[in-house]
Amino acid sequence: MWRWVRQQLGFDPPHQSDTRTIYIANRFPQNGLYTPQKFIDNRIISSKYTVWNFVPKNLFEQFRRVANFYFLIIFLVQLMIDTPTSPVTSGLPLFFVITVTAIKQGYEDWLRHKSDNEVNGAPVYVVRSGGLVKTRSKNIRVGDIVRIAKDEIFPADLVLLSSDRVDGSCHVTTASLDGETNLKTHVAVPETAVLQTVAKLDTLIAVIECQQPEADLYRFIGRMILNQQMEEIVRPLGPESLLLRGARLKNTKEIFGVAIYTGMETKMALNYKSKSQKRSAVEKSMNTFLIIYLIILISEAIISTILKYTWQAEEKWDEPWYNQKTEHQRNSSKILRFISDFLAFLVLYNFIIPISLYVTVEMQKFLGSFFIGWDLDLYHEETDQKAQVNTSDLNEELGQVEYVFTDKTGTLTENEMQFRECSINGIKYQEINGRLVPEGPTPESSEGLAYFRSLAHLSTSAHLAIGSETETELIKEQDLFFKAVGLCHTVQISSGQSEGLGDGPWHPNAVSSQLEYYASSPDEKALVEAAARIGVVFMGSTEETMEIKTLGKVERYKLLHVLEFDSDRRRMSVIVQSPSGERLLFSKGAESSILPNCIGGEIEKTRIHVDEFALKGLRTLCVAYRQFTPEEFEEVDRRLFEARTALQQREEKLAEAFHWIERELLLLGATGVEDRLQDKVRETIEALRMAGIKIWVLTGDKHETAISVSLSCGHFHRTMNILELVNQKSDSECAEQLRRLARRITEDHVIQHGLVVDGSSLSLALREHEKIFMDVCKSCCAVLCCRMAPLQKAKVIRLIKISPEKPITLAVGDGANDVSMIQEAHVGIGIMGKEGRQAARNSDYAIARFKFLSKLLFVHGHFYYIRIATLVQYFFYKNVCFITPQFLYQFYCLFSQQTLYDSVYLTLYNICFTSLPILIYSLLEQHVHPHILQNKPTLYRDISKNSHLSIKKFLYWTVLGFSHAFIFFFGCYFLIWKDVSLLGNGQMFGNWTFGTSVFTVMVITVTVKMALETHFWTWINHVVTWGSIVFYFAFSLFYGGIFWPFLDIYFVFIQLLSSGSAWFAIILIVVTCLFLDVVKKVFDRQLHPTSTEKAQMYTSPVAFSDEFIALQPLPRARTQLSRLRWKKIRAQSAQHMNLLKASTEGRTVGSC
Repeated sequence: MWRWVRQQLGFDPPHQSDTRTIYIANRFPQNGLYTPQKFIDNRIISSKYTVWNFVPKNLFEQFRRVANFYFLIIFLVQLMIDTPTSPVTSGLPLFFVITVTAIKQGYEDWLRHKSDNEVNGAPVYVVRSGGLVKTRSKNIRVGDIVRIAKDEIFPADLVLLSSDRVDGSCHVTTASLDGETNLKTHVAVPETAVLQTVAKLDTLIAVIECQQPEADLYRFIGRMILNQQMEEIVRPLGPESLLLRGARLKNTKEIFGVAIYTGMETKMALNYKSKSQKRSAVEKSMNTFLIIYLIILISEAIISTILKYTWQAEEKWDEPWYNQKTEHQRNSSKILRFISDFLAFLVLYNFIIPISLYVTVEMQKFLGSFFIGWDLDLYHEETDQKAQVNTSDLNEELGQVEYVFTDKTGTLTENEMQFRECSINGIKYQEINGRLVPEGPTPESSEGLAYFRSLAHLSTSAHLAIGSETETELIKEQDLFFKAVGLCHTVQISSGQSEGLGDGPWHPNAVSSQLEYYASSPDEKALVEAAARIGVVFMGSTEETMEIKTLGKVERYKLLHVLEFDSDRRRMSVIVQSPSGERLLFSKGAESSILPNCIGGEIEKTRIHVDEFALKGLRTLCVAYRQFTPEEFEEVDRRLFEARTALQQREEKLAEAFHWIERELLLLGATGVEDRLQDKVRETIEALRMAGIKIWVLTGDKHETAISVSLSCGHFHRTMNILELVNQKSDSECAEQLRRLARRITEDHVIQHGLVVDGSSLSLALREHEKIFMDVCKSCCAVLCCRMAPLQKAKVIRLIKISPEKPITLAVGDGANDVSMIQEAHVGIGIMGKEGRQAARNSDYAIARFKFLSKLLFVHGHFYYIRIATLVQYFFYKNVCFITPQFLYQFYCLFSQQTLYDSVYLTLYNICFTSLPILIYSLLEQHVHPHILQNKPTLYRDISKNSHLSIKKFLYWTVLGFSHAFIFFFGCYFLIWKDVSLLGNGQMFGNWTFGTSVFTVMVITVTVKMALETHFWTWINHVVTWGSIVFYFAFSLFYGGIFWPFLDIYFVFIQLLSSGSAWFAIILIVVTCLFLDVVKKVFDRQLHPTSTEKAQMYTSPVAFSDEFIALQPLPRARTQLSRLRWKKIRAQSAQHMNLLKASTEGRTVGSC
């Protein structure tokens, strides 16, 4: 039991050794000498609390807040000593704040538990006791044999034992782990590959020894020890045998694997950054302001205590005749009395620290977060997904973002490739409805008809007429081009899908419904599918042959060699033997690697076409071939055999052999494939740039692929100078390259620069050259990081977060490989895409498409920040107004700690009388129309860097509060308290009447001040604003004049309101307080308006928001809708939807 407790607390991890020993199917030795290692279960935990630690952990986090901890101390002081106010005045608000916050955070964590339970409760099949048992994912133990069917996700890290294939191989996609959509092949050891049934697996006796869990997705070291026929066989295990949790089984009917890492020890979970409490910049500012006010509070208490003893130095004031001391008081320690008086003053002035600020902020965040989910502009109809808020603590942080870090695959793109254009023998073609049409002339024209007929034999069996020798030559080139595309790849096809394909007339797009291709890269798949639509259908391959079918005729090519793709060559090739016996090399790759090696073909025309494809944002590849003579092929075969069997410098010898083989090529043409971007990605990225936000793309994809997508989505511009920090092998090489890049940026400072860096080079740059690397990055307009491991993404964001500027970061991703960066960034956005829901579950906010990010930041983020910034400043302002008169009053009562206000007023001031107007303001305020905010991203700059909570703004609100408090106190003192003729019976106002008059003026003034700050009025604003003042008057009449005649303020409020002079004084003081504030606002807006204030002035009166109309009473809403329609119709008819020239800045009707 004690060990379990230590494990739960993290002091005693379940395993201590460097390796783990796993008995397959948990068949432990029977000799009794073996002590099984302890492993964790298979539960995934993304929640923060449990039933056992919720109360202590939540209380600890809440009392980290300055105000909560402060009020806890004040409450304890009130319990221990005699203070001017009751402990209830501090304890009740504190309890209310803690309870509301705990309920909110508990509800959010319950949602995380619910999501975890869905994952942990997923059904799986496990081999136990010689049979297949259905259980839940969380019940998988290390050593269990698990069966996974096609298209299922691996529930734990498994070592592959067997599959439905004879060779024990299977294919998986790891898109949710590393962002790569390519198909990866994994193989089982030969001894277990033949165990394809549960009965055979039940006879397996084997042990796996492997390393302890680590986060590296691409590293695994282990071995399997098998006992067969009294013989021990040892087989090495590497990454090719490991199936990672989160990956998906493809193109394989079923596999069996043994679980070696489970739960939070899987590589996917280890790449999650540990969940920490994120705190917004606004909350940090609040804590800073609270510390400043705490200093003011302590200063006031010290000043009051010192002045009290200074005053009591005179004997007549130390012990007046009406307040004689007891013997105990005379003999008590002066130091203790001083401390006691200091604490009493501290309690008296403690309301300058607004405890209700936190609970109002919590309510504002929690209730305000529902607006994101309700926003129909963030709803994706195709997938029926609305925006989700997983944590509401960071709403205002959406308005402070300075850096956006985004994944590529599935975030910027749809994860789909589409063949668009190609160039064959110097002629450019487009694919239209499964047919190739030359660009320029249409199929209906005479010129287009000749081309169209020359291609018809590839698209339909009805057109076989060939008119001339030129057309015959053209068709031969086209045949060869598409055969090269259909053979030069590593695409695989699902078994059992090739029967009957291609028989009879060919129908466009038939392939997509009959064949399912799996490719090593997405553009390879798009090219093979395009060739199939044209008429050259890839039918499948084995280790020795490849088959294609053209118009029902099957051609079988012998696969002789595959020259694999690598980033240095930037091409891949296959050597095949045709049915006629010719030995052909087909090569495909980037134009920079193919064209220099070509000696024939339309090289210049193809180069022009490739540039045109690139300008359209298409991913380009060139295709070439070479025919070998028997003697040449013998030399090729010999060189490849020697290079592949070399024990020393194998990679260098292979590269040399590949270079010798891939030369003297004949160019066939080029292809243009569109990596289909999500809708409005380019516009969203451009809008983010206009808002002053820097964008980094972090992807696990290949260098070339990442650059192509960056260009097509507008992250990189064609005019941008692209700098590269890739393939760095050593620290010195990396440092030298960084210095070269820094010099280029300095020399070409006028040109915009973009930086490309890969994962290995990044590791070197961050090791010892962090400063120069950061300088280079900050000088670039856009940064692209490719081949990134999940934790590297988080490290990059961490590097930016801790830079001297401390910018606010936002990370966007859709897969499990993005969870680390999502959790590291200040704000994490999950895309609810095709790669599972790990990112969406672990994010702060989840949206269906990248394009929704613009409204999330520019509208919701802007509103949230303005609302909460005003809320924070207003709370400090109204509490300064509240307590400063209490401090001034002590000068008139010999610092006797007499309260100016009744204790009920002290308790209800922040809870009831002034709480609702600011709460409703913080939920509904729209200082600028949402359409303007979204259409003018530059307005986002006005609120950047926490500008509305700067020290300057804070001092303004604080000074305003002190000035208003002085006017309250001395205005009432000179206008009311000094005048003896205010009551009809000749009596003058007393102490409680004076305090009540100050309190009345204060409640009216701070409420009207809130009204002056409000730009967006609804019926709810009117009700709570004017209703708060009415409620105060009604409550005071009820509380002090009807049921409680024994109270100190009995009948005081009625007496106050019965005096006409008092009414005149209240109105005069309120107007005096707010007049200067109004004048300042007017002059600031006229002389130094901000961009936001200009937008407010230029907003058309037609521009009602949907929320505004919805919040109006029904008759008024109908009237406003009719006016809106009429004005819009008039504008359309008068100006035909052109710019409305109401000002120097044109506004379209669409933005009204």
